[in-house]
Amino acid sequence: MTGVTPDPSSQDRGEPAAGLGLARALRRARWAIAWERAWPHLARLLCVAGLFLAASWAGLWLELPATGRAVALAAFVLLALAAAVPALRFRWPTREEGLSRLDRSAGLRHRPVTALADTVATRDPVALALWQAQRARTLASIKRVRAGLPSPRLPLHDRWALRALVVVLMVATYVAAGGERTERVVAAFDWDGMLTPANVRVDAWVAPPSYTGKPPIILSAANKDNSASSDTESLSVPAGSTLVVRSSGGSLNVAIGGGLTESTPAEKPPEGTNERHFTIAGDGTAHVRAPSDQPQWTFNAIPDRAPAISLAKHPERRARGSLQLSYRLEDDYGVTEAHAVFSARPGSAVKDGIAPRPLFDPPKFALALPNARTRNGIGQTVKDLSESPYAGADVTLTLSARDDAGNEGHSEPLDLRLPERVFTKPLARALIEQRRILALDANKNAQVHTALDALMIAPEVFTPKTGEYLGLYTVTKELGAARTDARLREVVASLWALAVSIEDGNMTDVDKALRAAQDALKEALQRGASDDEIKKLTENLRAALDKYLQQLAEQMRDNPQQLARPLDRNTRIMRPQDLDNMIERMERLSRSGDKEAATQLLEQLQQMLENLQMAQPGQGDDGNLQQSLNELGDMIRKQQQLRDRTYKQGQESRDRMHDNSQSDHNAMDGLQQDQQALHDRLKALQQELARRGMGPSQQDREGQEAGQDEGGDGLGQADSAMGDAGGRLGEGNAEGAVDAQGRALEALRKGARRLAEAMRQSEGEGEDGPGSQVGRRGDGGDQTDPLGRPLRGREFGNDSSVKIPGEIDVQRVRRILEELRRRLADPSRPKIELDYIERLLKGY
Repeated sequence: MTGVTPDPSSQDRGEPAAGLGLARALRRARWAIAWERAWPHLARLLCVAGLFLAASWAGLWLELPATGRAVALAAFVLLALAAAVPALRFRWPTREEGLSRLDRSAGLRHRPVTALADTVATRDPVALALWQAQRARTLASIKRVRAGLPSPRLPLHDRWALRALVVVLMVATYVAAGGERTERVVAAFDWDGMLTPANVRVDAWVAPPSYTGKPPIILSAANKDNSASSDTESLSVPAGSTLVVRSSGGSLNVAIGGGLTESTPAEKPPEGTNERHFTIAGDGTAHVRAPSDQPQWTFNAIPDRAPAISLAKHPERRARGSLQLSYRLEDDYGVTEAHAVFSARPGSAVKDGIAPRPLFDPPKFALALPNARTRNGIGQTVKDLSESPYAGADVTLTLSARDDAGNEGHSEPLDLRLPERVFTKPLARALIEQRRILALDANKNAQVHTALDALMIAPEVFTPKTGEYLGLYTVTKELGAARTDARLREVVASLWALAVSIEDGNMTDVDKALRAAQDALKEALQRGASDDEIKKLTENLRAALDKYLQQLAEQMRDNPQQLARPLDRNTRIMRPQDLDNMIERMERLSRSGDKEAATQLLEQLQQMLENLQMAQPGQGDDGNLQQSLNELGDMIRKQQQLRDRTYKQGQESRDRMHDNSQSDHNAMDGLQQDQQALHDRLKALQQELARRGMGPSQQDREGQEAGQDEGGDGLGQADSAMGDAGGRLGEGNAEGAVDAQGRALEALRKGARRLAEAMRQSEGEGEDGPGSQVGRRGDGGDQTDPLGRPLRGREFGNDSSVKIPGEIDVQRVRRILEELRRRLADPSRPKIELDYIERLLKGY
């Protein structure tokens, strides 16, 4: 044998598979030995790296200045070098070491794997044969030899198990660092502050959003007198504020955390400076590390609350169907816009499986604010919704308010009926009713066409005027040819224009022009328009007002019977000069910058003009009575429909007997809810009539004066009957409910007749003819003259020598006063004459 150690696998050409397996085992054994030698050195280096990461994630570099960071990093580098020095002694395992490891792993005696590496020096055939036989037996014995797993035996190198402590520290600091892990590690290599000149200045401040109206907050340490924060205190700032950090030299390094995000500056910073902006969206921290180290600032972001809006009082009806809303606004920084949003309420269930198809969306309009940014105040808006198809419909009102931050608040929903304009002429009322039906349900176009066609059956009765008949004929043909929703909307607009022209005549265009001028001026004042624009809009308003007053005077001159109604003694006389003075004062306030006062004065002018409209016949108390009469008529129709449904439900229940008791119960519940809704409407109407002095006792008295002997209060009886009907429906007694609903219908009709008679008497068209109401409503029921003095029933003790004016004197005084009032209302008369007449009337 020789002393050379050959590769044992290369010497066995007869056993290639066994030799190949032995070579692989030898290679794995050498790698296992290499890992056992290298792993302790790597473990020391990894422990140093772990300590570095744990220190970084713990925030060590954020607390140290630039010089301290450099020194600490150098210490970690030296520690890593010290841990790497033993690795210089590392050497790769030899073949003999691998074979020795395989011998130990095999567990056999006489080192079989090493023996395979021996060679034979003789050429004797017998010796070679014996040698080959020996090798074959050895290979067979070590056929499954394995290198085994490496065993570095780290406890021999780390007796105190410090490596486990490093792992625990890494896990704890990893969790604590959160999303700042990368930034904290990178901070170890930030040494910019080491080379910063001594005269470099760093300024920092927080700029709240402009809409808050708050001043900037100084944070810079260079301005310690104005500093708003310290290391231990958090600074409360509005959410959305901007942190601005500016340096006069050197690179700017700012570490942020929490709810701070970097943003792009809107303007270029001054020359020679560096500037960074950060948006404070939530609680967070900021720390300026370079060019000079600053204390860390902690910010507490105060979120912007959503504005609050609510109704200050119940919506009110104004002249000609306008809606007045009074509402309270509250917000921490101010409301910038508010809206009133209406949504339709389903008036009835789906019929025949077809849902209503409205042609128009419910109204929505902007609300006027008490000032530009209202923090706490009460606003008021008057909106003319008379032209809306939803006027007179049941809707749900929701107010919304919005601030600069985009937050939006809503009020509690309120169910109400939108006010509608009162039309006193029957044809106009009929057209408006058909217009509402068509606008709220386009599926009823055939029904509306039939109703309009019926109005043309007897022109001498319904449309005696040629223009009205032609207009009705045109609208009917237009509806018959309409096949799309767009054409149907045009029909709705035509019905409104025709009804208004029948009701108002030539006043419609003038009234619209006046309202448009008022709205334009109000919008300009609210947005702070220029003086030139305000002046132009003021002139437009003055011109529109002159035309309106002139048209109103011509209308009253053409209809002298309108002046037959005496004015209230407390009525304030309004002259054209007073209106012109208000417009001039409004213009002066606008030029002086007091836009809010100018807007309030414009609202007062609008209120005065609405009162002037209400003073016309059909627009004051008579208009309110007409609206109540229309409401009562609608209730009669709804009660009749409900009675028919109740009767039909009773018939179906008897036919089915007890086959579908649950379905009958649900149907009765629906009928009871509808009956309760009608009952609530009747109670609201009774309260409104009582507020106007039309309570039950007065109705009975007026019914007796009109010769009615029906007795009792019609609306009161209807109230009782409706309550009885609701109770019967709740019990499931359809027959009893139909009987109670019939009594309610009869009582409603009785109340409608009395209300119509009261309206005729208030207009002076009672049994005594026009003007008979003058002197009939004095205190205690005695007659009075136009000045409110009693005519009959006055007692002056026993002095019978006092002369009491007779009817002829009273009529003469009334005619004189009416003529004076008529002349005072004529703006074309000389000013000196108007002043004289006004002084005369003041004496009375």
